[in-house]
Amino acid sequence: MTLKATPLNSAHRALGAKMVDFGGWDMPVNYGSQIEEHNAVRSDAGMFDVSHMCVVDVKGANTRAFLRGLLANNVDKLQAPGKALYSCMLNPEGGVIDDLIVYFLSEDWFRIVVNAGTADKDVAWMNAQNAATNSGVSITQRRDGNDPIALIAVQGPNARAKVWQVLPTTQASTENLKPFNAAIVGDTAFGEAMVARTGYTGEDGFEIGVPASQAEALWNALLAAGVKPAGLGARDTLRLEAGMNLYGQDMDETTNPLDAGLAWTIDLVSERDFIGKAALQAKGQGAQFVGLILREKGGILRAHQKVVAASGNEGEITSGTFSPSMQQAIALARVPMDVAVGDTVHVIIRDKRLAASVVKLPFVRNGKVLAA
Repeated sequence: MTLKATPLNSAHRALGAKMVDFGGWDMPVNYGSQIEEHNAVRSDAGMFDVSHMCVVDVKGANTRAFLRGLLANNVDKLQAPGKALYSCMLNPEGGVIDDLIVYFLSEDWFRIVVNAGTADKDVAWMNAQNAATNSGVSITQRRDGNDPIALIAVQGPNARAKVWQVLPTTQASTENLKPFNAAIVGDTAFGEAMVARTGYTGEDGFEIGVPASQAEALWNALLAAGVKPAGLGARDTLRLEAGMNLYGQDMDETTNPLDAGLAWTIDLVSERDFIGKAALQAKGQGAQFVGLILREKGGILRAHQKVVAASGNEGEITSGTFSPSMQQAIALARVPMDVAVGDTVHVIIRDKRLAASVVKLPFVRNGKVLAA
């Protein structure tokens, strides 16, 4: 199978990146040292090629009404242009088709950014629901084909200042931008840019969408400004320290999002109906989503390891790693409802029962360790 390539593929190779197959995409896992890349984001500024993710523009007079029924979070929360919302898109059984971010750009134009591996499935589902509800909206994916958009995430305490150095015409409209907001700026040196403050690392920064033809020039300009390239390896340790879910690992179509720590992204209060609502109301929450810190030597926490509570009830790790910021083994886990923050549980690692502490997420935010 031929791997798909982002517009930045040759730039990664020029930097000597170690490339891997990531869900059918040829992507950089690191550029030499995953730890250095991780630490650069926590202490300065790093950048990630996220062009494998897919921008989807939904347009038309009925767009808000269509998304009101499609998404588990309520797009009626989006009233100011540029405001963004994190949401799950569910199937009728309440399983997670995808987690995504939706931006309100105007009353007849909402922009959605979906995950790389689910993009085709997501767009097909959106098209099917558009037809089923006779909403008459247009749904255009902006990753493949005509007029593609490339995405670069710049993250870290110095990320915004370095982006303004490279994109000075964006500063006026983005320096007062609150988290989970975006602005579209037409007069940059790299064409029209969408600059969003909706990161995935636990640090501040921007996600920049530009025409794919301008992506490599922007990447190289950021590189010249001292932004360190970072690969999938650092992206995973950063998001895990920040307590952020990864689709396919921490949740999927078989997962009740209430059991994956995603209740805050689901509006069950308003009278609005949405796909999967009845199933969630019928199921309720059966597990909770917590952080674990390994307290004994002898292993690393990894996905699918069994977690045993003091009661004997069992859960499972969904994502695990060794935290560069904490110098400890950490994990995200789905555990029984009788487990509480501060409890000691045991993780089964190669037939050993090793003690771990249950902590509140996130582990790290804005460069500070919050769980120890």
